[in-house]
Amino acid sequence: MSDTRESQATKARPTVFLSYARVDRPLAEQLVVALEQAGVTVWWDTLIEGGAEFAKSIEAALARSDAVVVAWSALSVGSDWVLDEASRGREMHKLVPVSLDGTEPPMGFRRYQSVDLRAWLAGDDDRAIDRIVRGIEAIARRQTGETSPAAASARTRPPNPSRRGVLLALGGTAAAAATGWALWRSGALPGFRMTRSRGNSVAVLPFENLSGDEGQDYFADGLAEEVRATLARDLRLLVMAQASATQFRKSDRPATEIAEQLGVAYLLSGSVRKSGDVVRVAADLVDGTTGFSRWSQTFERRIDDIFAVQTEIAKTVADALVARVEADDPAAGTNPGDGAATCGTTDVAAYDAYLRGRALYDLSVDEATERAALAQFDAAIAADPRYAAAHAARARSLTTIANQYGDVGSRARLYDEAVVAARRAVELAPTLADGYSALGATLFQGRLDARGAREPFERSAELGAGEATVMARYALYSARAGNDSAAVPAIKRALVLDPLNPLIQRAAGSIEYAARRYEASIAPLRQALAMNPKMSRTHAAIGDALLMLGRLEEARIEYAAEPQADFRLAGLAIAERRLGNEAAAAAAHEQLLVERGDKALYQQAQVYAQWGERDRALERLEEARRIGDSGLIYARNDPLLDPLRDDPRFVALLESLGFA
Repeated sequence: MSDTRESQATKARPTVFLSYARVDRPLAEQLVVALEQAGVTVWWDTLIEGGAEFAKSIEAALARSDAVVVAWSALSVGSDWVLDEASRGREMHKLVPVSLDGTEPPMGFRRYQSVDLRAWLAGDDDRAIDRIVRGIEAIARRQTGETSPAAASARTRPPNPSRRGVLLALGGTAAAAATGWALWRSGALPGFRMTRSRGNSVAVLPFENLSGDEGQDYFADGLAEEVRATLARDLRLLVMAQASATQFRKSDRPATEIAEQLGVAYLLSGSVRKSGDVVRVAADLVDGTTGFSRWSQTFERRIDDIFAVQTEIAKTVADALVARVEADDPAAGTNPGDGAATCGTTDVAAYDAYLRGRALYDLSVDEATERAALAQFDAAIAADPRYAAAHAARARSLTTIANQYGDVGSRARLYDEAVVAARRAVELAPTLADGYSALGATLFQGRLDARGAREPFERSAELGAGEATVMARYALYSARAGNDSAAVPAIKRALVLDPLNPLIQRAAGSIEYAARRYEASIAPLRQALAMNPKMSRTHAAIGDALLMLGRLEEARIEYAAEPQADFRLAGLAIAERRLGNEAAAAAAHEQLLVERGDKALYQQAQVYAQWGERDRALERLEEARRIGDSGLIYARNDPLLDPLRDDPRFVALLESLGFA
């Protein structure tokens, strides 16, 4: 396709606002997938009760959409939100009503012909979506003054999506997570395709807590993760990451379906019953093709033998899987049975505190939770000062607190402590990939030392090929340092290991954007949102890509939906200015200054650079460098800073960050 035709196709892609009742979300989600497959950009969100700020985002999206699709149902006809949005669509003469269950629209909306989706939802009417799309296109043509559908031919409409195709896109344990999974597994994401399951691939499902005490869930989860991490150390194995496997917690799906969804040959499931000083662990290795058990064993030991249990489980499973590997050299991997388990301690109190800390850290709720996690890691280290994994976890915890909650006065101290903890982890365990990864992250984000972070990140990738988070961190660092040839294979590896993790999908989009493959960056970012609609910084990342592609109206809608204020306001200030809306741009910029102040210096620099105010942009960047604003890690290849690249002051700044 020529550049001209590509531009025409981009402009012709219609955008719609979808109004629906929250309780109808499973059906609405199927409609979203079908419309997206048909070439329509859909704005919708589950944060409908987000307050005044979100109400403004809804109003903006309604105003800027080509059409408003209202999903009527027995439940939505009584929703004040849906009625208000439908009324707004009617006032703007761009209403496209559909019926999910045959319910007649309420009074005032019955003169509009609705598309009945009951047959489509039952799999008997594959033309229903085409009728909706034609209605959307007709409204879009009317708004632009066109009198014929000729403009619609400027783009090639994708084949009419079948009901079966949508079901495939929504199959899995949770519709939101599996929407993205279907795109990933089918290869719809540019450059990334799921591989077939291999005989050495395994997913460790969350172990069931049979203790009768929900407070012991952390222990069962932690034990399963330690077994998984121990297996992942063996480079002969392909071990699914925790985040993806956790999607199937307490799932009643057959083992064969779960294995198919995860793309693995085997599943390891288990249960844990902890009573006083005794732990009973049952483990079962299931063949993902047949659903039959290949090995099962029950261990009943004293709590202080728990490390031997997890090592024995991992060794037995590894031996069974490695025996199935046809071409691999058995000497290529490490023996997961060597020494203590990957946690690096034989102290039960230290291990317990570490698991509690990790459970709190994974919650990522607020500052109190983050500091509670840090306290548990500190307790683990106090019980066993040589606990390398706890030192690495402490480094990550300190970095998170500094990034999200630290002020100018405390941030440097927190980063310094994080570097010390990460260095200690590396010193205690020279083969612990997570230790090197934590050190690289603290040097890069905390010390803003891209040059110093290179060696630990590269070492982490050498040691952690089986760890999705390790590979994703390395991939992001490589992308931001301009090493795309290292970033792409690393993120592909992370995606194979953890395809259902929205953080990994967001990272994949960020890597495409850093390489200036803007169009390719959008699909994994949308996939991340399908998995987690509340994920921050993702709408803004899509907005950035759309901005670079010149799709300004779409970019503005994405920015308006971004929950993180720094990114939302900066994006709106830039997009509104480009659209010629000076007052709106100034308002967003003023709000950024007043509400965020020196916590958003990097974003202020982006705005000034795009507004052509070079000196102000450089002043903000220099101040950001002085106070340690971690936003500077994006500076090397951030297209929003392109207007500054020929300025010697900017060149000097990049050199000071180690980006030479």
